[in-house]
Amino acid sequence: MRHIAACRNARLPGGRREFRLGGMAVGWVAPALAARLLAFRDMRAEGDAIALAAPARLPEIAAELAGEGLFSWRDEAFDVRAEPTGRVLTTVDRGALPAFGLRAEGVHVNGLVRRGDAVFLWVARRAMDRPLDPGKRDHLVAGGIPAGFTPWQTLLKEAAEEAAIPAALAAKAQPVAIISYVMERPEGLRRDRLHCFDLALPEDFMPRAADGEAAGFELWPLAAVLDAVMSGDEFKFNVTLVLIDLFLRQGLIDPASADGRRLRAALADT
Repeated sequence: MRHIAACRNARLPGGRREFRLGGMAVGWVAPALAARLLAFRDMRAEGDAIALAAPARLPEIAAELAGEGLFSWRDEAFDVRAEPTGRVLTTVDRGALPAFGLRAEGVHVNGLVRRGDAVFLWVARRAMDRPLDPGKRDHLVAGGIPAGFTPWQTLLKEAAEEAAIPAALAAKAQPVAIISYVMERPEGLRRDRLHCFDLALPEDFMPRAADGEAAGFELWPLAAVLDAVMSGDEFKFNVTLVLIDLFLRQGLIDPASADGRRLRAALADT
């Protein structure tokens, strides 16, 4: 519950002003950014909201703000929608998403190995040069969904890039959950929606950090992963939510128990 509460620590508006694109509410901006936005042409106040009539202008505005040091430029475009399944209004650099309080989508893959009755999980260690949470434990495969990609396409891309998993093997992944949360972070407001998958891997498969985002991989008994999540903060903040769902589905936490029901209800409410 501590991990779930940490990922659900935002209360909107929380002093922020609604941000609109083409008349549709898409995000939330802090007062300082709201004041800066009003200096741009096409940006105007609509009551308590900040509105940009031309969504196509957002990438240009975000690039200028990144150049001013308001947030880090990630050089990776993400789709911007008013609703998770709505039409794409525009794209914006990934680094701008928390500053504007825009929704982001990602994939997380539980890389599982079974040895008899025992279940193991491949655990990554994030490289120390990662912009967020360097050195933390992570999933075997996880990544944001870039502009124009589906969750499935992102899974196959990230599996190859992060852990050198062949496409034919990665394609055996099974969707198991969608988990969302709204979180205050140092980089801003994260409104994330995670598409979660289980991938059964053969015992002889060895992941390789193909793109350097992971410093390495270790195969942990799932019970040891549970102990680590319960006792500390070794894992990246949002990885813990996906793991709690895994513990419940694998029976390490009895989903029918009082604690299990409480956790399941909390996850469903994120």
